[in-house]
Amino acid sequence: MVVAADPSVLRGIPEFFENELGECLVARTESLSTFRELGPPDLCHIVKTNPKTQVKDIGSYHYALGTDASSSATLAAYLNSLTYSIGSTAGKASPWKIRSGTYCCYNAFSRVDVRVEVRIPGGVDAYVVDMRGDRHPIENPAMWQETHVSAVLRTILDDNDEPDGNDGEPLLGLRKIDPLPTLAAEKRFLEAAAGEFWKGWQLGTAPEVQNATFCSNHLTNGVMKYFTEAGRPGEAAKFFQPLYEKDAEVGAVLARGYLETDEEIKAVEVLYQALKRQPMSHGLLLVQIDFLRNKKKYDMALKLAKLAFTFAPSEFCTWAKLTEIYIDMADYESALVSLNACPMFTYCERDSHRMPPPARTHLPLKPDPSTLKADEDPKKVPVGNGTVYDENDPRENEVHPELQRLAFLSLRGTFSKAYALLVRIASKVGWDELLRYRSSVFVMEEEYRIHRALVEEEQKTTEVEAKAASEEGSPQSGEPNGSAQHEEGKEQQTQDDEDMVEAQMEAISLDDDSSPSKPEKSSERPIGETEKKGGLSIDELMRRTGGDTHNEASKGEEVQAPNPRPPRHSISFSFKNKRLCDKWLDNHFMILYQDIRLYSLLKQEISQYKNQAGANANVLLYRKTGAEWEIYGDLAERLEHKEDAKEAYKLCLSQKFSMKSWLKLLEMYAEEGNIQETLRAVAKLVSILDRAFVETTYPSPIARNLFKLMRRHGLAKVQNALISMNLPQHEYRLITRYFEYAELFSVTGAKW
Repeated sequence: MVVAADPSVLRGIPEFFENELGECLVARTESLSTFRELGPPDLCHIVKTNPKTQVKDIGSYHYALGTDASSSATLAAYLNSLTYSIGSTAGKASPWKIRSGTYCCYNAFSRVDVRVEVRIPGGVDAYVVDMRGDRHPIENPAMWQETHVSAVLRTILDDNDEPDGNDGEPLLGLRKIDPLPTLAAEKRFLEAAAGEFWKGWQLGTAPEVQNATFCSNHLTNGVMKYFTEAGRPGEAAKFFQPLYEKDAEVGAVLARGYLETDEEIKAVEVLYQALKRQPMSHGLLLVQIDFLRNKKKYDMALKLAKLAFTFAPSEFCTWAKLTEIYIDMADYESALVSLNACPMFTYCERDSHRMPPPARTHLPLKPDPSTLKADEDPKKVPVGNGTVYDENDPRENEVHPELQRLAFLSLRGTFSKAYALLVRIASKVGWDELLRYRSSVFVMEEEYRIHRALVEEEQKTTEVEAKAASEEGSPQSGEPNGSAQHEEGKEQQTQDDEDMVEAQMEAISLDDDSSPSKPEKSSERPIGETEKKGGLSIDELMRRTGGDTHNEASKGEEVQAPNPRPPRHSISFSFKNKRLCDKWLDNHFMILYQDIRLYSLLKQEISQYKNQAGANANVLLYRKTGAEWEIYGDLAERLEHKEDAKEAYKLCLSQKFSMKSWLKLLEMYAEEGNIQETLRAVAKLVSILDRAFVETTYPSPIARNLFKLMRRHGLAKVQNALISMNLPQHEYRLITRYFEYAELFSVTGAKW
């Protein structure tokens, strides 16, 4: 962290300074045509001037989420509030002033960028910029309603503050504030969202879903996420109830809201009525399947799952649900078959725009309270520039090349979900059994190689027989016509044999049994029946090219085909009911093998650490860096070894600070209902976020896990546990703001 008193920066707000004035606005305009869904975070650009010097105007910008974008006045108010954030030097007012500012907010419904330009002092100008970069005035008031809904949804669905946020690359310079700080603001948003609901499918949907619907899009998902993570699913049900009256498909999210509030009778009634109105909706079937799985009614759920992928064969979620049911039923061969049939599609990256390299960067960071003297006032200490990660030892960020090249890190979307299903099967049966199931379901490379060799040998044998027959049927017989007919017959027999071999190859089952284009009768036909109709089984091919030629000769055959290979025993195997494993799934097996191998090394390291802890506790810590322990923690977590993951994250934090490791531990402690450890993790996180001027309350991972704890133990018990910890007053106040939010919005558990 660099402590520097710069009068040109904004106090407590991140900034990127431009090389050329307005270059960030030009870059955003050029990127508008690449936005596909909700769009990137809002962009706030300001121009500062210093009348006391001859220095030219300087431009800076930062990203923002949570700003009220319901009108041009609210955005202008945000820009105006920045004028009070100009820093000061040695108690003197800064000579720099904000001359103008531009706030850019993407309207995901109309696919335009809404911009508000403020001149200080002066007027306010609001306009839109389309994908071609053309500027238009705002003439339709509905434009602001769309912009408001888009801005709130971006904030709710943003994952920049999650452990693996923004696809593992957190966005710097992002200022996030509460999008709905009051009940009145929440009410205004819900009214606007209801008005735009029927256009919600235009926003796109989750990366694992192929086609957006009324029950699966960013608007629906955002509203459900906002209420369910706060423990308020009943409010979500109230929002979707009037919409369900207009379209039965909305019953899927309505029933899910009722199930979250334990109102199962209402949920079943909604599903029953909705399926009568729309019997082919796979969204309704998926909710019903989850309900049956919770009731352990796997047979009924299986029938519905087969119906669901019939109605939506191109959706990953329907096939994944079928795989989950097979895993629940311990039918792992069928689970692998359905997993192999899952439709995979390219992951859709989040909307973003590339900015030119900034001239300099200002990331405000308060000093560490533990480093201050007893008589120092934290408010009077100069604010530094940097991040909390700058305080780590650089050596703790070094990672072994093998860990940097982990193939799992490249998995996104459907591929990541499919890998989780494969891991679940492996955790149930073990690696060795998984390989056995794999070999019994899929055609293995050795089998395919042998089969190809047998087919080639059969073709050679047929050619030799045909050649011998042609030599035997010479003109010496004195019957030229008969000889010609005999030769033609042999050629015809050769052609028939080739056709039979070709037919045998075509008989290999390459597709899923459930494919509607493949008749079931052909896939279930026994080998003997195929042979009677002219095809050759693999056993027959092995017999003819193996050591059974003497038996053929004893049956009175005039010519015995020479055997190019030594006699051997016939091998009995068949491709019946086997499939070719898709390349992506075969790659997943290799990734899983790599993960299990590294996990075994992790277990060995932890065991060694525990054995040597008595003599020298630091022996192992110097052998692994903090970054490596964090990677091992992620590895153990995705292999469903929670305790080992927890150990690895703790070892990481003992060597360096890691926001990701703290958030992972926070989630684990909250899942366990461990009040003391959860609050200890929250205290550490809020103190770090306060140093970085992060003031958001909800939605955030801290609030989500605290509310999870409240639903389990009640607010009163959690508050009493916090008081008993005797935390510093500053940290205590930072945590209590989450309790105040819970009481204001009536989060589940806040009343007891």
